[in-house]
Amino acid sequence: MTAIKELKAQARTKVGKGAARAERRAGRVPAVIYGDGKAPVGITLDHVEINKIIYAGHFLTTLFNVDVNGEKHRVIPRDYQLDVVKDFPLHIDFLRVAVGASLSVDVPVHFLNADTAPAIKQGGTLNIVSHTVALNVPADAIPDAIEVDLTDYNFGDSIHLSAIKLPAGVTWAGHGDDTLATITAPSGLKEAEADEAAAAAADAAKA
Repeated sequence: MTAIKELKAQARTKVGKGAARAERRAGRVPAVIYGDGKAPVGITLDHVEINKIIYAGHFLTTLFNVDVNGEKHRVIPRDYQLDVVKDFPLHIDFLRVAVGASLSVDVPVHFLNADTAPAIKQGGTLNIVSHTVALNVPADAIPDAIEVDLTDYNFGDSIHLSAIKLPAGVTWAGHGDDTLATITAPSGLKEAEADEAAAAAADAAKA
């Protein structure tokens, strides 16, 4: 579980594109806090600090206590925009989170033991279908990732949601038994199996 982090912010009194550009020129990133039945609050964040936090990972699954001029807001990032050329943050949306609340979040999937799993060592290929999964989670217990152990999977196997054990209190937010990944056999083995099948078919035809 990712710990709650502290974040300093300043109240933003001016709105609009011109005001936002002025904040960015001053080394600040415009943001908004919304939700929980309260009025939205415009804020700005230090560009260097928030940029480091975003690129440290787990940004969208981390709870923050945002201190806005002495008033703290318990929030989780819901979305952020990056400059398409320079990749620095342009705007961030934060959702207020009440104590005891549950959320729907996208959590990364980590595939473990890829270097030692027998099927992979024998030349199989792991084809990842989903890098994240949507979960319903307690806001205070958001998992850093869902882990999938590849050790016991073989050629031709598909890894489905139903095969993954979730932490206590966590459920799938999506519907159906989605495929997370598949393991395909090496091309040489596929060709050998195809040749064997063709030979067997030819023998059966002769008989």
